[in-house]
Amino acid sequence: MKKITKKLSFLLALIMLVSMVFTGCSDSKAGDSSASSTNAANSSSGTADLGPGIALITSAAGPNDKGYNQSAIAGLEKAKNDLEMNYKVVETTDIPGSLTQLAGAGYKLIFSLEYNFDALIKGVGGSKPIAEQYPDTTFVIFNDNPNVNDDGSVKHKNVVSVLFDVHEASFMAGALATLVNENAAKLFNSADYSFTSGDAGRKVGFLGGSKSNGITVFGYGFAEGINYVAKELNVNYTFYSDYNAGFSDSAAGATKANTYYSDGANIVYAVAGAVGDGVDAKAKEVKKLSIEVDANKDANQPGNILTSVLKNTEVPVYEIAKNFKDNAMDKVNGKVLSYNLSSGATGITDLSVIESKITADGKAKWDEIKGQLQAISEKIASGEIKVTNAQAGEKFEKTKLANLKMPND
Repeated sequence: MKKITKKLSFLLALIMLVSMVFTGCSDSKAGDSSASSTNAANSSSGTADLGPGIALITSAAGPNDKGYNQSAIAGLEKAKNDLEMNYKVVETTDIPGSLTQLAGAGYKLIFSLEYNFDALIKGVGGSKPIAEQYPDTTFVIFNDNPNVNDDGSVKHKNVVSVLFDVHEASFMAGALATLVNENAAKLFNSADYSFTSGDAGRKVGFLGGSKSNGITVFGYGFAEGINYVAKELNVNYTFYSDYNAGFSDSAAGATKANTYYSDGANIVYAVAGAVGDGVDAKAKEVKKLSIEVDANKDANQPGNILTSVLKNTEVPVYEIAKNFKDNAMDKVNGKVLSYNLSSGATGITDLSVIESKITADGKAKWDEIKGQLQAISEKIASGEIKVTNAQAGEKFEKTKLANLKMPND
């Protein structure tokens, strides 16, 4: 009887231990989209103790957005394969709750792709900032730098802000849009497109998922690029914008884009997750053009997507993960990491898909346009062209855009 009791006691203890291990790795507030086996490094070997691994919270667009989130997850997958690091992807509407739960569960590196920083940086509801509550965890945020005091000093040493120079890439997209719009009759077969010509067609649309610095930075750069070329050509454009498109309703994107297209706009740029899919579909339906964002989506609607403004989150996610594995987080902690046109993390696409629609008669003009874009890129790199960076807190002054009317801004 005593032997049986001892065996039962041992079994109960074992069950409790297993239960505690699995409870510590779960997240009841959000789904676990991907994970591999835990591979905690031996800290005595000179690398960090990775604990349960890396965690990433997606934005509202979700993990399968074919861009911003999906690229970041590709960075995690690369870290898993190259660096043997475990990762967890979380899709949630409760960003503060998920940050707290993940940090409490032992994750020492957490990426958050959502535009929600207050609880992490400032604290809400009388609570201390999450970054302060978990000083041994590094939190990586994107598209803004809220981690600064009024005097410019860093608030939390364990927060990393990742910025992409998408204002510059969007400027190039705006310049391209204007150059193509002005020369559409020379570039394309009229049977394939239904462009509005003349002053009636000198209109563009912009759809943003939210009125945040991480989104307005695209719109402002785009507007400045349009104005730059319009000024050179001595023409005037109208810029329609909507920064409340959300990130998930593609049907709403199609409806709004149709409003712009019907009013004469030939090109609509969407920075709004899946909303952009609706814009692309509508562009194909009405035989006009759209501009995509984050990943190279030019082939999603071949011939109707002019270009994609790239924001390749895979690059910083992998680089920071490698620093974490190498116990070199001092290189990034408390810093702002900016990725410019030469980094490979931002820019516009190579235009090969839309180029396939250029007619033989339009080839010379197309080559001229690509040369103009190259010159613009070089002027941006040299500082001759200065583009407003909303992510860095720079003020957008639309009154300086003499060749662009912006009735919605």
